[in-house]
Amino acid sequence: MNKMKLLIIFLTIILLLPAGTRIVSAASTAAADEGMWTFDNPPLKQLKERYGFTPTQEWLDHIRLASVRFMDGGSGSFVSSDGLILTNHHVAVGQLQKISTAEKDFVASGFYASTLEEELKSPDLEVNVLVSMDDVTQRVKAAVKPEMSDAEALKARRAERAAIEKESLEKTGLQSDVVSLYHGGEYWLYRYKKYTDVRLVMAPERQAAYFGGDFDNFTYPRYDLDMAFFRAYENGKPVKSDHYLRWNSKGPERGELVFVSGNPGSTDRLYTFARLRNQRDVYYPMILDFIDKYITALREYSQQGKEQTRRALIRIFGLENGKKALTGEYQGLQDPELMSKHKKKEEQFLEKVNSNPEWKSQFGDAWKKTEEAIKKSAARAEQNFYRRLTGSQMAGFAVEIVRFVVEVKKPDGERLPGFHDSELDRLKFFLFSPAPIYKDMEEHLLAASLSWSLDILGPDDEYLQMVLEGRTPAETAAALIKESRLDDATLRKSLVEGGEEAVKKCKDPLIVLARKMDPFTREQEKWNRENIESVLTTAGEKIAQARFAVYGKTTYPDATFTLRLSYGAAVGYPMNGTKAPYKTTLYGLFDRSLSFGAEGDYALPQRFWDRKDRLDLATPANFVSTCDIIGGNSGSPVINKQGEFIGVIFDGNIESLPGRFVFDESKNRAVAVHSAYMMEALRKLYDADRLVEELTR
Repeated sequence: MNKMKLLIIFLTIILLLPAGTRIVSAASTAAADEGMWTFDNPPLKQLKERYGFTPTQEWLDHIRLASVRFMDGGSGSFVSSDGLILTNHHVAVGQLQKISTAEKDFVASGFYASTLEEELKSPDLEVNVLVSMDDVTQRVKAAVKPEMSDAEALKARRAERAAIEKESLEKTGLQSDVVSLYHGGEYWLYRYKKYTDVRLVMAPERQAAYFGGDFDNFTYPRYDLDMAFFRAYENGKPVKSDHYLRWNSKGPERGELVFVSGNPGSTDRLYTFARLRNQRDVYYPMILDFIDKYITALREYSQQGKEQTRRALIRIFGLENGKKALTGEYQGLQDPELMSKHKKKEEQFLEKVNSNPEWKSQFGDAWKKTEEAIKKSAARAEQNFYRRLTGSQMAGFAVEIVRFVVEVKKPDGERLPGFHDSELDRLKFFLFSPAPIYKDMEEHLLAASLSWSLDILGPDDEYLQMVLEGRTPAETAAALIKESRLDDATLRKSLVEGGEEAVKKCKDPLIVLARKMDPFTREQEKWNRENIESVLTTAGEKIAQARFAVYGKTTYPDATFTLRLSYGAAVGYPMNGTKAPYKTTLYGLFDRSLSFGAEGDYALPQRFWDRKDRLDLATPANFVSTCDIIGGNSGSPVINKQGEFIGVIFDGNIESLPGRFVFDESKNRAVAVHSAYMMEALRKLYDADRLVEELTR
């Protein structure tokens, strides 16, 4: 998947579906507690040498089948035999927002279902369990013939991947995704059990989950109760989970080996130096500027009233979270030492490749081709980014619907990504979501985004002339959103089911615009596909093959929002001239609140003060480990050697942010909520007796 596609997915998550972040050089092997390992290639050698522990296949299978991926951005785990799933509040908050109203704001007040009947169905949450993995590398690569151009090769790979996915879906009924690992070095077929009836069981108040707010985000010591519980249903009944993590409230001892099983989103550790330089000089400045503008627009909208503040709150949180993470990553790329080390290791890698005539002939041109494609991409970066209808979910629906009815008429292998037979159920689930849409917010944000595009691209840009038609951004947004009925899921469904004829006849202004834009957008995508994506894909495969030839399969692939296993020790670290403890306690929670006058982001829900005397203040609150994580790992379980649940990942420390590019065990830390704090809160703060009994039986 190309970088722009990943960027759009990232923006969709933080802008529209707010939810809840960290790398080795391309030519090195994994050392220390580093690595986001695939379950087909676990770090058995490292674990045995460093910790004297070798997980069995039975242990690995159990952990894999107990792990859950949240498709709106995050991870989780089964924690009971009745389909109970634990994740972060900040992963759950998008769904919390969607089931909230002005009268019942579950984000602020929290939620607890004391019976099964009271559990609330999420409007559009899909969770996945990885059931099996098959290596299909040779089949995908065999589809590419020597005489093919890069563009033809990309088309052939896509068609073969679609065929594999369709065959698997028809054979097994499981969600089937062909995943590229090592940037094309391997292709694996991942089959998932998919659940779309997922109901909210419990979430604390936002003030408890996000204690410290943006000030404490990506820092440690911490004291957050960042947890939420869902339940997976099938055929109207709770799923029976044969594989779930048994609860252990003791948590980890200092120095104990722990594991994280989750779905890290993306890393750039195997990128060439040219790609990292482009990230530094083009990508990060552009996206950080965009996020600043977006936050400003949301704050302007929030000023219109209390209800507008409620609607915008979680998007603002998601953007601030993203800004802080990306700023830390950007600062890492601006570190001359980091970049110098990466360049030196790449040069050593290239020297080894070029010293072998066969390797040089097979792989030697890949780095130059990558650099040439990256330069072309950089020249069009702003065009590609700002020629989009950002900020409006209704506009996004229109674009997808117009595409959908055209693409599904084509043979499966010739369709654009996202529209293959194996992907249609997921796309329809998104398109037909009954979640509320706020048209005043849609209009405000679309007007703002069009004005940014106008500032960047200028009034003579052909895309903007097509969209604006001589109007101002505000006039355009008002005309499109106010007259559109795409906030109605029933209409969206009728258009999809009516096919191309229904869409052609539709006079909804957003559909009319999407029809007009579609040829232009397709042509732009075609240029990127033929000149950028196809070249980078072919070059990436060559570099991956060169890495295997030189170093063997001694390292792990970059993160791809697929299931990975990380390991490490629960230990503190040196910080600000002192040292951070491996765990914090509830004593510290109340002290930090009182130190800030129990106000603002450091206020606690009233129940904490009313029931303070019931609590054992020596209870561990949060803890850190050397496990290697990044965004997407939010909600991942922390597990001990016995395969027991001892915590849930919710953050990394500020020092870990350059971990997207290089892992540093001395200071990179994964931050987790301690299992003891969650149990203490459920028992003594929330009277969640039904939940406690289920977790401990």
